[in-house]
Amino acid sequence: MWNGVLCGLLAGALWGMVFIVPEILAAFSPLELAVGRYTAYGVIAIVLLLPRLRGMLHRLERSDYLALLRQALTGNILYYMLLALGVKLAGVAPTSLIIGLLPISVTLIGHKDQGAVPLRRLALPLLVVAAGIACINIDLFSHTSASGVNVARTLLGVLAATGALLCWTWYAIDNARYLRRNPHFSNAEWSALYGISSGLIAVSIGVAAFAIWHDDVTGAAGVLSGRDWTLFWIANSLLALGASVIGNQLWNIASRSVPMTLSGQLILFETLFALLYGFIYQQRLPRTLESAAIVLLIAGVLWSVRVHALQKPLAPVPA
Repeated sequence: MWNGVLCGLLAGALWGMVFIVPEILAAFSPLELAVGRYTAYGVIAIVLLLPRLRGMLHRLERSDYLALLRQALTGNILYYMLLALGVKLAGVAPTSLIIGLLPISVTLIGHKDQGAVPLRRLALPLLVVAAGIACINIDLFSHTSASGVNVARTLLGVLAATGALLCWTWYAIDNARYLRRNPHFSNAEWSALYGISSGLIAVSIGVAAFAIWHDDVTGAAGVLSGRDWTLFWIANSLLALGASVIGNQLWNIASRSVPMTLSGQLILFETLFALLYGFIYQQRLPRTLESAAIVLLIAGVLWSVRVHALQKPLAPVPA
């Protein structure tokens, strides 16, 4: 079990990088960040799967293609675009705390699935979570007003982070239900195909976007604009390898090594590492309301997990 906890901690440490890369690559748009990351992910997935790729492709059915299309668009491309937009407009801390509500949002939207509990039993944990959300938003908008930053811009960032949360929640539920109904692919095989499909979609979107906004990317001189494209591809390749390939594999090990209810708690490592990286990058300590939000959100999520543990185990949600 401790091996599983360690793997979950390391997966969270790698996933936390997802929130800091948009800060490092602030000169690039969320669309460019999503296309870069998932193009790199697709290339790595193809290279790793090349010896077995033909056999896996022969087993794909029409419903599999449709599922991979909608899940790659929602769980990867659109999710990361909204996450990057949230970080750009609202900051790392609010975005990571909002997306850290995944264990509860999956429970709420998938409350009729196996392992669910009556929503009335989640009322108190949800109130604690709501208090945490209130703290982070009060802190965010009070400092936004004091610093003269556009409040509407910050609100848009919060809405983008909420949209990212909803996208990944929908993906997690749809993916879990689809795998239960279609057992002809293992979790690892489906995850690999998911990476390849994300890469193909990212390349298609990138080509279309370049054709439409060619002048904005190349600049008046006809060459790539002054942004650091070398850093762009290095950061996105490392993110694809670390967060998408290695991080997902560590999470699969963790989810097979610990009880289902404990695996839900391990998701919190992602939020904590994202906050840690954000505070280190900004070279500051969390403010009072940020600290209160962190405590309240973690307490609410752990309380929700405990409510499920007292009834029956949660159905697993693939990483």
